[in-house]
Amino acid sequence: MKLDSSPIAAIATAAGRGGIGVVRASGKDLAPLIAALFPGVVLRPRHATFIDFTAADGSVIDQGLALLFKGPHSYTGEDVLELQGHGGPVVLQMLLARVLQAGEPAGLRLAEPGEFTRRAYLNDKLDLAQAEAVADLIDASTEAAARSATQSLSGAFSKTIHVLVEQTINLRMLVEATLDFPEEEIDFLEQSDARGQLAVIVASLDKVFQQAAQGALLREGLNVVLVGQPNVGKSSLLNALAGADIAIVTPIAGTTRDKVRETIQIEGIPLHIIDTAGIRAADEDIDQVERIGIERTWGEVVKADVIVHLLDASYGPTAADETIVAAFPRGVPVLRIWNKIDLSGHQSAVEVAPDAVSVYLSANEHSGIDLLREQLLRIAGWQQTGESLYLARERHLIALRAAREHLDVAAAHAARSDQSLDLFAEELRLAQAQLSSITGAFSSDDLLGVIFGRFCIGK
Repeated sequence: MKLDSSPIAAIATAAGRGGIGVVRASGKDLAPLIAALFPGVVLRPRHATFIDFTAADGSVIDQGLALLFKGPHSYTGEDVLELQGHGGPVVLQMLLARVLQAGEPAGLRLAEPGEFTRRAYLNDKLDLAQAEAVADLIDASTEAAARSATQSLSGAFSKTIHVLVEQTINLRMLVEATLDFPEEEIDFLEQSDARGQLAVIVASLDKVFQQAAQGALLREGLNVVLVGQPNVGKSSLLNALAGADIAIVTPIAGTTRDKVRETIQIEGIPLHIIDTAGIRAADEDIDQVERIGIERTWGEVVKADVIVHLLDASYGPTAADETIVAAFPRGVPVLRIWNKIDLSGHQSAVEVAPDAVSVYLSANEHSGIDLLREQLLRIAGWQQTGESLYLARERHLIALRAAREHLDVAAAHAARSDQSLDLFAEELRLAQAQLSSITGAFSSDDLLGVIFGRFCIGK
């Protein structure tokens, strides 16, 4: 990816009011910028200097700390200047404007989203998986997700991938050396234990995939959509899961007119619970607002990772319930919830049938809620591994799956003995390329643009 070497600057702290705000600049040589901002002042690298931040006419904008990090010993690998002042949005905008003005002769410009981290990646301060972990740490919605993002940022995920790549390269070297000397009539696969080495790589990759898949759950969470007829207790169940009165609950049918979204945590996994308008038949007497709400309900159902279908245990299934079930999209897990067992006389329980898993509970009395949480974790595929998890992204999982498929094909060629060594070597090469794409050894400019374009400006 081509690096625009012109210096950049941006506000590095979040928008809004705060005790401290930071304006950051990065470039190959920031000496001209520093001289323009602070005439006659020498900033010692890695030492905080308390100083006035002044406008071009000498008037004071703010007072704060100036810190200089000389490249390559900085976040971006270039010279980095941080001005730490008060966190008022107007003050920060004034300070940023002054920095851009002072750096204009040197071509200083406003940074693009993620450009500081992109420069860190391009200057070999971070690999691509670590760079993505920066954004994941900022966006982490649970403590578990934050811990896993820190693991990846520290390089734990990247080191694991590097080990897999090195193991694959070593096996490739053996195979390709044999291809270079075909006159040596030896059984290469037996002599070098190539099949055993391949089995070790596959086992290691499977373990990494399991940890990455669990980490992906921590990062993305699940969209859980509550669906059912009016007054079956969807809003009450949302409130019970959230532990707060998020949705309005009344005996009046059609109280919920639009979706209500709340994110909760179960074992550190974020679950995005979406309460929807109760579904009634189109020929029933409903107003236009409720009709729109029902349409939006089905819009959320299509995007669901899990559908929680609520039914009233006090009077059992109805024809309307069966109509709702028939309209569910195929391939989406459905959890059937029999609510209001405090009225029906049922006990809280889980029933597993060939066509569905049912949970009997009372959202009003919070009875059986833990059973529901357990079933949501089961559907999510969550397993407490007892090991550190990597906050993986979907592209990481895709690359790991692809690498596994290439290794499976390689194993099939290995089973044919030395007759297919050239194909064996090629599948190892393809597996290596997929693994290397995770850390950025093989990454297109388009991919990098998408990744860093989702960062916040100033990071």
